[in-house]
Amino acid sequence: MDFGDLRLKHGIDDDSDFIPLLSTEDENNMLNEKIPAVLPILPLRNTVLFPGVVIPITVGRDKSIHLIKDYYKGDKTIGVVAQKSDSTEEPTGDDLYRVGTVAQIIKMLRMPDGNTTIIIQGKKRFKIDKYIQTDPYHKAMVSDFDEIKPESNDKEFQAIISNLKETSTQIVKISPNIPSDASFAINNIESPTFLVNFISSNMNAKTEDKQKMLEVPNLKERSLLVLEYLNKEFQMLELRNQIQNKTKMDLDRQQREYFLNQQIKTIQEELGGTNFEQEIQEFREKAEKKKWSAEIKELFDKQLSKLQRMNPNAAEYGIQTNYIELLLELPWDEMTKDNFDLKNAQQILDEDHFGLEKVKDRIIEHLAVLKLKGDMKSPIICLYGPPGVGKTSLGKSIAKALNRKYVRMSLGGLKDESEIRGHRKTYIGAMPGRIIQNLKKVQSSNPVFILDEIDKVGADYHGDPSSALLEVLDPEQNATFYDNFLELDYDLSKVMFIATCNNLNTIQPALRDRMEIIEVNGYTVEEKLEIAKRHLIPKQVEESGLKKSQLKLSDKLLEFLIENYTAESGVRNLEKKIGKIARAAAVHIARNEDIPKLTEEVIVKILGPSHIKDKYQGNDIAGVVTGLAWTQVGGDILFIETSLSKSRAGKLTLTGNLGEVMKESATLALEYLKAHPQVLGLNHDIFEENNIHIHVPEGATPKDGPSAGIAMLTSLASAFTKRKVKRALAMTGEITLRGKVLPVGGIKEKILAAKRAGIKEIILCTDNKKDVDDIKAEYLKGLTFHYVNQMEEVLQLALLKEKVKD
Repeated sequence: MDFGDLRLKHGIDDDSDFIPLLSTEDENNMLNEKIPAVLPILPLRNTVLFPGVVIPITVGRDKSIHLIKDYYKGDKTIGVVAQKSDSTEEPTGDDLYRVGTVAQIIKMLRMPDGNTTIIIQGKKRFKIDKYIQTDPYHKAMVSDFDEIKPESNDKEFQAIISNLKETSTQIVKISPNIPSDASFAINNIESPTFLVNFISSNMNAKTEDKQKMLEVPNLKERSLLVLEYLNKEFQMLELRNQIQNKTKMDLDRQQREYFLNQQIKTIQEELGGTNFEQEIQEFREKAEKKKWSAEIKELFDKQLSKLQRMNPNAAEYGIQTNYIELLLELPWDEMTKDNFDLKNAQQILDEDHFGLEKVKDRIIEHLAVLKLKGDMKSPIICLYGPPGVGKTSLGKSIAKALNRKYVRMSLGGLKDESEIRGHRKTYIGAMPGRIIQNLKKVQSSNPVFILDEIDKVGADYHGDPSSALLEVLDPEQNATFYDNFLELDYDLSKVMFIATCNNLNTIQPALRDRMEIIEVNGYTVEEKLEIAKRHLIPKQVEESGLKKSQLKLSDKLLEFLIENYTAESGVRNLEKKIGKIARAAAVHIARNEDIPKLTEEVIVKILGPSHIKDKYQGNDIAGVVTGLAWTQVGGDILFIETSLSKSRAGKLTLTGNLGEVMKESATLALEYLKAHPQVLGLNHDIFEENNIHIHVPEGATPKDGPSAGIAMLTSLASAFTKRKVKRALAMTGEITLRGKVLPVGGIKEKILAAKRAGIKEIILCTDNKKDVDDIKAEYLKGLTFHYVNQMEEVLQLALLKEKVKD
């Protein structure tokens, strides 16, 4: 409701202390008054006058001023009608409603601004029949607009009136804009008709709605219509108050928090702490310089807004700050430009690493395709081989050749899946996984990423990291790698992942299937010699503070060093030995002594006596055969020893910490000889008359695998026949009960071990010839290979006619 200034509306005298109200008697007198047949018509904008109600009107139009002046001098009775449209400046008869109110001009006032204000009171309603004049103002022929009143004992009407009073009073109470006098006025109105008119005039409704109320002849129906509008207004007012109270409470709380935060900030600045507003501004400035997608920018803005609303002393504030910093520091779509010069790449790879042709060829292939296609998913390579062959350092060379950044992540002993995927932000101390952390550190989305020792990843109740690596190392999935802390997909498809491992068997099969396995074999003596001259000696000279001229190792001395002090596939131990020799030279220089010329004797004095055991031990004893084995650290030789002792049991004993497969090979070899004694010219009784004992020395070392099959066969045959085994001969191959020889793996490592041990001839399965052909011819110099398919062929090649002395 909009009661305005009630004193102005109802008071004639400015000094009145009360609001004059219309009594029932006054109302009856008004209704009984005759209205003139012709009335001057005063158009009203935004206002509807109801019978009995007093309202002020500011008169501005010339016609209206003319009308007021003429009739204020006479009987002061005029007709008041509302305009249909507020925007019409010069209304015609069609622009006015047909029902209006007879009004009496109570007072005319000249305002300080020059305008004329009149105070008028409504008398009774009329209906316009016809306009008879338009100038100087409208005049119309009018007729009575009869009102239908309910019976005096109509209880429903009484209830409506009571409800109107109650609702109006409630509106006055909850509305801040209505004076409390209004409640007094409403409660003291006796006439139901005047009450309805009074409320209709003052309620907050549109002009057309008020006109609609004026035109309803039935008082009861009009009362219901007014109550309906009044209830709507009451509900709107209640809702507005609720919203206002709520926003006021929110504002009070925000103001309180703001003042507290300002105090904390001031204290923090006094103590020399961080200015949080300044920190947020720095984040915003950094974000403006970032080149990232609209999706990431939207998330960043949302998270920064969340940070601003947080209390800086809350535990979550630190995590949120870390998250914002991570978003800013990650190299979104920031990549280094690849160097497509294949000759330069080949030169860098050759300079840094000697040998390893397969790996180098694969990198050159990738670079060539990238150069032609312009864009491709990076390969996921797994370098597999023994320790010390340069798998990890090869990653640096690849990064250098491609002109990419290099990052290395060690997976050895990793047991927690969140190390790969990160922690969720709900945890205190949450952080992203090491994949995302390393990319942040290297500031590039396409580095060469070394996953070192991927075969040594563990698993426990925290999850299985190798399963988390499935997504990282799948070219079809890693374009949308999901980190739990980042909570966004990150594109890893441009990263060149290079994994390294010593043992493929411990890698999860699904993970192994995703990688391109490239075997990095051990080095021959000749390769080690070249690596020592090109890389190891210069490195140790520099690390020991020597000059090049102060440490000279000839090829002969290096070969002596390799053969007598290292038994490995790689060059790690060789580097340690060269380092020890370099440090011995540094001691002499530091003491101002002459450096002794390096000889084999001087090296023995510096390094001590050789402890290398894998040397060939001769063929003087029957039943001793040299086998070839593959271990995680490269190739090795092993000796198979067989002895017979007289007994009626004919029992087979196996010792030397042998695995199940190796034990089965020994049983197969014996059963073959029992089934075919004629091959060696043996009497079948010899197997029943002797206990057989097979031993493989170095019992502390576990041994397993089928590759010692032909060595065990030869050892048994030599023991039963007392025939010597051919000198400087070694062998490797799996056997079957039918007498077949099957191929085995690790041929290059085994051949290198054989060369180190001084072996001259090697027996292999025919199917292993392709493995030998892969090795450069110069590395096989001094070795003779015999290829067999049958176990009988092995015995013919290995056993001499000559028998042992004892």
